[in-house]
Amino acid sequence: MKAALLALVVAAAPAYAETQATTARYACDRGVTVPVVYVNGDDPSLAVLVVEGSQILLYSEPAASGARYGWPSDGSSYVWWTKGDTATLYWKDGEAGSEVPLLSGCTLQN
Repeated sequence: MKAALLALVVAAAPAYAETQATTARYACDRGVTVPVVYVNGDDPSLAVLVVEGSQILLYSEPAASGARYGWPSDGSSYVWWTKGDTATLYWKDGEAGSEVPLLSGCTLQN
């Protein structure tokens, strides 16, 4: 059993060497602070946000500009879209196809 676990860890090690995690903190309208962990590596990249005590996991999506993260389904979900040092959290209505901003004016803090 130990040999099989060791073999699994050794086989997975190169993939972990390519993965990078960075943290960021955004100050948004209404005094809301959003900490984010970005995990970049082999596709897909991830963003993990904490919003009002809830953890939200989102996957990278194609974007015309900036970086966009959402849930990979046609249903309703959150969308986190960053452009430079600013970001907005949206609620995407899967049925209506619209996106409503929930937190806007988010600015990256140093």
